[in-house]
Amino acid sequence: MIKARFFTEDNLICGYEISGHSGSAEAGQDIICAFVSSAAYMAANTLSEIVGAEIEAEVADGYMNIRVVSELSEAQQILEGLRLHLRSLAGDYPDNIKVI
Repeated sequence: MIKARFFTEDNLICGYEISGHSGSAEAGQDIICAFVSSAAYMAANTLSEIVGAEIEAEVADGYMNIRVVSELSEAQQILEGLRLHLRSLAGDYPDNIKVI
């Protein structure tokens, strides 16, 4: 199962951690993992390259941890959008994705 956790600081989202695999298909064929990975990378790249937020990132197979270490207000819409998207996916695939 993929687990997504969102971290808050002063009622603002300051980062997220996504771990695990959906287990719905073999590696390279798993569209649920592809959905989540694509959204997570798009959010991280938008935060750092478009918004200009300073982030700390740790990425490995089946794992991504992103923390915004600069001003949080600029990042909120991106982080809220990712959380909304992942919650929607979790509603469609409750046996494969959990948002905490």
